[in-house]
Amino acid sequence: MMVTRILNVVGARPNLIKMAPLVAEMARHAEIEQMLLHTGQHYDENMSRIFFEELGLPAPDAYLGVGSGSHAWQTAQVMIGFETVCQEFEPDLVMVVGDVNSTLACAVTAAKLWIPVAHVEAGLRSFDRRMPEEINRIVTDALSDFLFTTSRDADENLLREGIDAAKIHFVGNVMIDTLLRHRERASRIDLLGRLGLSPRGYALMTLHRPSNVDDPATLQGILSALEVIQARLPLVFPIHPRTRKNLETFGLDARVAGMEGLILTEPMGYLDFLCLMDHARLVLTDSGGVQEETTILGVPCLTMRENTERPVTVTEGTNEVIGSSPQRIVAASMAVLEGKGREGRIPALWDGHAAERIVRVILDAQRGET
Repeated sequence: MMVTRILNVVGARPNLIKMAPLVAEMARHAEIEQMLLHTGQHYDENMSRIFFEELGLPAPDAYLGVGSGSHAWQTAQVMIGFETVCQEFEPDLVMVVGDVNSTLACAVTAAKLWIPVAHVEAGLRSFDRRMPEEINRIVTDALSDFLFTTSRDADENLLREGIDAAKIHFVGNVMIDTLLRHRERASRIDLLGRLGLSPRGYALMTLHRPSNVDDPATLQGILSALEVIQARLPLVFPIHPRTRKNLETFGLDARVAGMEGLILTEPMGYLDFLCLMDHARLVLTDSGGVQEETTILGVPCLTMRENTERPVTVTEGTNEVIGSSPQRIVAASMAVLEGKGREGRIPALWDGHAAERIVRVILDAQRGET
């Protein structure tokens, strides 16, 4: 029996959500020997441990401990550490997920070592190269040998960029694999009771992108909108460290503290956040993954960005891209509260079996069946 050695890469918490079903599926196949590497790009020991435990991921086989830094520094540090791991493990395939700096760094390093690369969530495009993630996506896709897509528009993006159609595989969404696997378990958590909330009786928000939280004027505008929304219904806000720091730096923390309907919490584990999303009346976000998760949950989502790399969540799902102007945020939120939110439908192949399809493609290729 021929064994395929696969080196799986994670660098941030969203990567763990995407990698968990892949690791579990690979473990079912004796022909696969896998190694899990955590670059440490985003690393909080408590939060990462919670995610590993909740998602059933094994402890990483290798940890680079890179930490935060500029994009160039962080990418360079990952490349240096990852090269050593590749030389020691000698993988037949490197699998990267998403669009963080670790994804780019490991794809470039593997390609230069002539190691095939598989990119999960390939082909997503915002068409805004001011977003660092967009550069990461484009370069990773250009270097990958297997491009696993979540939607047909991603296929079209890749073909337009000259990617060989034989490398593109429409498989569905591994984030949805994880959500469907854990939804019932999350529903049993009494988090709403602890926070004094009732189902569909609150809004939920995430806010962390530099375009929203690094500019004082933009952040103040968003806070103006939140003042209106939290006066209508409780608004739960698990606050990102970057956002908390900037609120303090810009002298806005007292303004936030004065919002009686705003419930600030620390960053949450996967199950707690899934529980809150599933029962929310409305979700406000600037995250990519939340747009997909709310689509599956049937919860109206308002994305506080000027674009999205996940347009299927708008054309088929519950997502609406509204930008960051306070007037638009308030108007869109009130429309949802009046019953005018998008109902949406579940996109094709978002059925909980994406990881199975991905592993099947890889094994078929190793057997020479594709």
